[in-house]
Amino acid sequence: MTIGKPFQKGRSGNPGGRPKVVAEVKERARKHTGKAIETLVSIMDNPKAAPAARVSAANALLDRGYGKPPQHITGEGGPSFVVRLPTPAVNVTEWTKSLDISPTLAEASKAIANQLIPNDDKDDITS
Repeated sequence: MTIGKPFQKGRSGNPGGRPKVVAEVKERARKHTGKAIETLVSIMDNPKAAPAARVSAANALLDRGYGKPPQHITGEGGPSFVVRLPTPAVNVTEWTKSLDISPTLAEASKAIANQLIPNDDKDDITS
């Protein structure tokens, strides 16, 4: 894929264009906007309608007239953008203790580390 100009010159990336069915549905629904608003108003103003229906109609009217209010995230349990990383271990012994693994496995990891790390650095591991 070419970055910047992925399509050949003179050719559309969407040759079929936007689907016609979606446009038709939107157009037909928009023809009934006035009637839908009147229905919402009549439900909202009807004292015999269920309170939940009246509130729902009022909210729908306000949302369409002024847009939905912004949703703010507050309180406990909101998203946390702080990464809490473990503190680095000074040596293999400290690291294996932090893993809470069996002493046998700890000794095996120490033995492997002693084989992999040159002699000059071994005093850091075995301390």
